Amino acid sequence: MAKKNNSLIILAIVITALITGLGVYIWQRNAVQTEKENLQKQIATLEEQVKTLEKQVDTLPKNPQGQVLARANEVLLLLHNKDLDKLAAYIHPDKGVRFSPYAYVDPQKDLIFTAEQIKKAFSDQKEYVWGNYDGTGDPIKLSFEGYFRKFIYDVEFINAREISYNHPLGKGNTINNATEVYPNANIVEYHFPGIDPKYEGMDWRSLRLVFEEKDSNWYLVGIVHDQWTI
Repeated sequence: MAKKNNSLIILAIVITALITGLGVYIWQRNAVQTEKENLQKQIATLEEQVKTLEKQVDTLPKNPQGQVLARANEVLLLLHNKDLDKLAAYIHPDKGVRFSPYAYVDPQKDLIFTAEQIKKAFSDQKEYVWGNYDGTGDPIKLSFEGYFRKFIYDVEFINAREISYNHPLGKGNTINNATEVYPNANIVEYHFPGIDPKYEGMDWRSLRLVFEEKDSNWYLVGIVHDQWTI
């Protein structure tokens, strides 16, 4: 009888242990499932937040400074090498490139050349009127090559002491209205604060390259030469 009671007690203990173990297992499984569901909800929430942030980033104004500066340096090197064939690829396909001999950009009088015209510009001996000389007011009558030597690459801008992005460096008596004429452009300026010390800075020079965006590319729309004026 005692053995039978002991067996029943042991059986009861085993059954209790099994029931307890099963309960713990079920609880743990439910806890894991709940945790899994919570993690899935958190992941879904984070994914939605990422999508929202991506949309916000897309609406932020992009800063193209690095790209524009790189394009400007490439253009400057082509001007230094007088490589107009390659320069043509940088000129705005719709607007061409406008040439301004001094800081004031005159949309009515400053000459505009297309990319195709630029390719043949050095062989064109025709004299154009590019504006008026500072001081005398006489018309600037020069071939493209003559204008290039006097009002584009008259000093080695490739070795410019100062370079700026959307910030004018050279300042004289002539109004600099480039940002008004080119409101959607970015302007890179290559500047010499002075060349010969005896002139005490009155022989400063600046070359401004003006770029506008089209189809995610930055094209040259203006070349503005600047110097001390009366």
